[in-house]
Amino acid sequence: MGRLGTLALGLVVLGVAMAMSLGVGAVPVPVPQVLEVVGRRMHLGDFDVALFHDQIVWQLRMPRVLGAAAVGAALALCGAVLQSLTRNDLADPYLLGISGGAAVGAVTVIVLGVPFAGLVGSAAVAGAGFAGALAALLAVLLLAAGRSGSLPPTRTILAGVAVGQVCAAYTAFLVIVSGDSQAARRVLSWTLGSVAGLRWESSVFLAVVALVATVGIVALADQLDAFAFGEVSARSLGVDVTRLRWLLLVGTALVTACLVAYAGLIGFVGLVVPHMVRLVTGPGHRLLLPMCAVVGAITLVLADTVARSVVQGQEVPLGVVTGVVGAPFFAWLLRRGRHHA
Repeated sequence: MGRLGTLALGLVVLGVAMAMSLGVGAVPVPVPQVLEVVGRRMHLGDFDVALFHDQIVWQLRMPRVLGAAAVGAALALCGAVLQSLTRNDLADPYLLGISGGAAVGAVTVIVLGVPFAGLVGSAAVAGAGFAGALAALLAVLLLAAGRSGSLPPTRTILAGVAVGQVCAAYTAFLVIVSGDSQAARRVLSWTLGSVAGLRWESSVFLAVVALVATVGIVALADQLDAFAFGEVSARSLGVDVTRLRWLLLVGTALVTACLVAYAGLIGFVGLVVPHMVRLVTGPGHRLLLPMCAVVGAITLVLADTVARSVVQGQEVPLGVVTGVVGAPFFAWLLRRGRHHA
């Protein structure tokens, strides 16, 4: 099967997963009726749709499913880029301290109850999380950048770890001294990730972010291929290594900051999905990158479906589902790598 055929198959599976997810919930909706609601809303035909089903599928579930697909796609894409750029199999979208910085902003608003930039409630949490992520990114770049303006991978990773540890210490201290059990539960819920609160405005924004990131990064696929043989080889092929590294590190960090601000911290998607896809596509980035986006979207849509349906009357945090699935798979990858070593 060619590259286009593989992508087409992945998109079909994504569409099926989204249709099934739209029908799952406290009020089940058959897939044919789900398709009729979507078709009517997209002006693909004059379908006879019950108002009740239209409200459930389009107003309540569609923003959540669309947001889950966008977040999963962008996380997997960023993870693939960072693993290639740093030549580190353990790299994920939270490599540069983004998660810690976002947690500082979000937890400050949740625990102290202060508004952010005139915003209140979940909007304040999202805004503060984004601002915290950007502050952490700036700190990492200032620590990691060499005098020549380069960003050595090892130095960048260590700076990210250092900033992340400082941020984790701050958030833990703030939660402990507050003594507010309700705030602590909200912090725990945010740190485990969720797309339950997404509405149309935020979902469309995340979808645009994921689409722009995918198009922009896929356009750099050939240059990323050059990194497979090291920086010296990449330079010999005409790649401006310093410029490309700055562009991709800052770009993926900004994308991740947007995701974290709206969906919290969702682990393992950006770490495991690129490894899964490489088993099928190989290391070539022209197919690897778009397939990571598609498989990441499928993964998070299915994970969110499980999160809101596995326990009757209660929603399991999204990060718990991705961790339960991702950790054993990553352990299998490690054992597989040991046998092939």
